[in-house]
Amino acid sequence: MSSSSTPGSLQPKRSAIKLNDDNSERSNPTSSTNKVVQISEPEPRPAEEASSKRQFAASIARRLSGRPPAATGSSRASVNSQTSGEGSGLQTAAGSSANIAEDAQRQSHHRHGLDRASEKLVSQIADWLQREKAKKATRKTQKVSTRRKSPPVEKQHDRPGSACSATSGSSEVSLDRLQRILDDSMEALGLTSTPHLGPYGGRRHRKSLKNLALSRTVSSDTEFFDGDVVVPACDGFLDNSKTLSYSGGKAAVDDASASTAKEEKERQAWITFKNEIIRLTHTLKLKGWRRVPLEGGDMIAVERLSGALTNAVYVVSPPPESVLPPQEGKKQPKKVLLRIYGPQVEHLIDREKELGVLRRLARKKIGPRLLGTFLNGRFEQYFESTTLTPSDLREPDTSKQIAKRMRELHDGVDLLEEEKDEGPNVLRNWDKWLDQVEKTVSFLDDQIQAGSSSASRGPADAWKANGFVCGVEWPVFKAMVEKYRKFLVKYYGSDKNLREKLVFAHNDTQYGNILRIRPDDQKSPLLQPANQHKQLIVIDFEYAAANAPGLEFANHFSEWTYNYHDPVNAHACNTSNYPTIEEQERFIRAYVEHKPRIPSNASTPKSSSGLTPSGPGTPGLRSTNSASSIVEFMLDARAPAGSSWKEEEARREEESEKRIQELMEEARLWRIANSAMWVAWGIVQAKIPGLKLVPDPNGGPVEGETAEGEDDADAFDYLRYSQDRAYFFWGDCVVMGLVQKEELPENLRSKLKLVPY
Repeated sequence: MSSSSTPGSLQPKRSAIKLNDDNSERSNPTSSTNKVVQISEPEPRPAEEASSKRQFAASIARRLSGRPPAATGSSRASVNSQTSGEGSGLQTAAGSSANIAEDAQRQSHHRHGLDRASEKLVSQIADWLQREKAKKATRKTQKVSTRRKSPPVEKQHDRPGSACSATSGSSEVSLDRLQRILDDSMEALGLTSTPHLGPYGGRRHRKSLKNLALSRTVSSDTEFFDGDVVVPACDGFLDNSKTLSYSGGKAAVDDASASTAKEEKERQAWITFKNEIIRLTHTLKLKGWRRVPLEGGDMIAVERLSGALTNAVYVVSPPPESVLPPQEGKKQPKKVLLRIYGPQVEHLIDREKELGVLRRLARKKIGPRLLGTFLNGRFEQYFESTTLTPSDLREPDTSKQIAKRMRELHDGVDLLEEEKDEGPNVLRNWDKWLDQVEKTVSFLDDQIQAGSSSASRGPADAWKANGFVCGVEWPVFKAMVEKYRKFLVKYYGSDKNLREKLVFAHNDTQYGNILRIRPDDQKSPLLQPANQHKQLIVIDFEYAAANAPGLEFANHFSEWTYNYHDPVNAHACNTSNYPTIEEQERFIRAYVEHKPRIPSNASTPKSSSGLTPSGPGTPGLRSTNSASSIVEFMLDARAPAGSSWKEEEARREEESEKRIQELMEEARLWRIANSAMWVAWGIVQAKIPGLKLVPDPNGGPVEGETAEGEDDADAFDYLRYSQDRAYFFWGDCVVMGLVQKEELPENLRSKLKLVPY
């Protein structure tokens, strides 16, 4: 401490503790020595001298002198300046007016710099702390792989204020201590919330939730807010009752002029329909689509896709560049998929629940992006892809790829506790649809018993030639379903045991719901051998929910028996195409042996590094966690102590084989439930002439009536589908021993569809 005498030294002196920095916290007495300094009381200055502060501005050279900032704490309010450099002496309180003005401006300048630097430091520490807490939570909940028998060595991190902690308990204490330090620092800086800085250190201003929700609709791609998906919605209704054909909807440049009055009427119906589509895209603010004029229906092409049984699905193509040339700074509209819900679907599907499922899937990057919703439909991302065919399901490599994707879905999406409590969704669907099915089937049974089976009026009555739609009277069919459900509970021992078997299942893996993505170029990661199965994506998650893996397998194997594009028998269940034992085993083995690595941050919408797609060509491809321990490559390290590697491998193979056989048996067990659900589905979907039901609240055609413009000859025969599936149901009941074949009516016995494996 300098002892040189100054005018200010004649004033009475008082002690003060010199602080380490500009923060409000004092130095830790155990870590450093307190420095005692003598601070002079300032001399009172004349009023004219104080007012001269504003008359002289400090030069740039002086402001950049590198001197430390002046004190800002309340305990140092009487100090005008501090020591420079190493601070060997005291600055006098008195001085010239120019020096006073210089100090004031320097204080303001450096205090601003300090505040920004402090905010940046607080922001970085807060972000790091949040990531560490997330990692800690993930490590707690993550299941230890059965392949790793020795406990992994956890890295030790240096925590502020403590030594390196190896145990989870000490690391938690360190994180909590750091959180308290951070909170105290924020309070001292006057910050009420953690600052968020942009990439260049600037403060990132947050919009209010209300304004953010409105601005999000500008971008119709899947957006996230606080981890949840934001999808634009509106109250529009799209009437497609006059545009159900598969041939209309071409753009004007591709569509020849109508030659007859009927063709002209159909063309006008399509133009009206397309204009309404454009209005919806404008309302929902789909990217680029606002460049298409509202009355530009003749500029776009709309093609209905075949094979969709629950909804009407269209591909909406924007005008070509020759009609809508690119403009700098504006996005070109892209193809989108338009899905319009069927008029009977409200009895089948809870749309709010479905949208909730789609949001959960969007967080996992699974399936197409949801672009916007309206009252009776939605817009989805369109993939440049090829839909699988019935023969593709039988191709060995494709079959194994489907199995791998199925395993990734089952393991990648966690079930909610309430979903587990509700039990298998296949049984819940039956219970939910039961009243509607009972009313409809009773009406149809009355027609058969009245002898109207021979009076077929058209294709819609073709089912009557085979008798009862469920193979037997409705009370008998219903009683068999109840008997089977009791058998199911007995098989698992209790509802609790069944609950533990449930996974998040798709429940509708027919060939039309599986697409193969065409990679963008030869460098696409989808072309790597380890990622080729990721070229397959599953769409249409309308029936996705909790079910046993065996139900998922049973549904997929049953879909091998259908060809929904057959020009004559699209409804028929051809059990001769049911996969053989070898084909089932190949599929389930690929499922069991596939070990998907689910990213630890899979539940967040943020992209991860590595194999991350750059566009719609590679959906759902996420980076995977690499092996973090050399133990994975040490074959002898995987075996428990006291056993050889060969013995361990033999044990693993035995467990794998056991699991494969269990799942094959489970698939056979759930075939009956699967058939019962789809029998009910077809009955609810069918349009029954003469059956009085409640009209569609959205203004669609009344159930039981044929919508105008729909060709009955081209419509899917839901009742014959249900009838054919009922024969499969009864065949499995005979195979399972729930009923003897001789106990069934003679007319039904000859129609049973038996698959004894």
